[in-house]
Amino acid sequence: MKKGLVMEGGGMRGLFTAGVTDVLLKAGIEFDGAIGVSAGATFGCNFKSRQQGRALRYNLRFCGDKRYCSFYSLIKTGDLFGVDFCYKQIPEILDVFDTEAYNLNPMDFYIVCTDVESGKPVYKLCNDGAESIKWMQASASLPLVARIVEIDGGKYLDGGVSDSIPVKYFESMGYTKNIVVLTQPQGYVKGKNPTMPLINLKYRKYPNLCKAARERHLVYNATLNYIAEQEKAGKMLVIRPPQKLPVGRTEKDPQKLQAAYDIGVSTAKARLEEIKEFIK
Repeated sequence: MKKGLVMEGGGMRGLFTAGVTDVLLKAGIEFDGAIGVSAGATFGCNFKSRQQGRALRYNLRFCGDKRYCSFYSLIKTGDLFGVDFCYKQIPEILDVFDTEAYNLNPMDFYIVCTDVESGKPVYKLCNDGAESIKWMQASASLPLVARIVEIDGGKYLDGGVSDSIPVKYFESMGYTKNIVVLTQPQGYVKGKNPTMPLINLKYRKYPNLCKAARERHLVYNATLNYIAEQEKAGKMLVIRPPQKLPVGRTEKDPQKLQAAYDIGVSTAKARLEEIKEFIK
């Protein structure tokens, strides 16, 4: 029986997840493997590198920097989140990502991306910290506001397009004791993508990607139903915010970012004994 940690994305809602994982890290809770999508990967990687507080720290520091996330960056580079700044300057210089600690941690770390040719999810095992950064970029590259990321001949975008909450994949890999961190509250239902006309136009050469984007809400809601069933049966422990988080996907207000993180911390602390008992 393998213990797994599954982390949904959601842009800056991912700071809720960062708050949860920092509590787990401080409590010394360990997993055999973790899997993250988009922000679940870019923030969740700090759990493997054991860098408590890092995700909150650099987001508070750079949330207002046009090099980090801005329409200036989108117009200048084609990426809303500046690739050089986010995936090179920050992890290598400004708030160093501890790749050595990441590599030494025996926990497997998977990153989910969407193959733009097939429209299918790709689950990449990333146990090398330096290599993982490119896959994190791909996983967090949102359609319409990011360029397609090419890795070893493949073309990738946001993992959430094809598998926002990869719990079934983790179960297929033998992870039967899973803690799932969601960034939407109980009762949330995803609606149709209102940007589909733009997606169909921009990615007309990739019909499978367009199909995945068009059906995303159906897959997402079906996964939520499955998670609810497993949670009710006691086979899965789900940590979700108690209410809608006070942040947008590209939130720039540091007080709101701090609030989302604090909600994650308080939610995890309130359930810490339950978490310990579940994975024991």
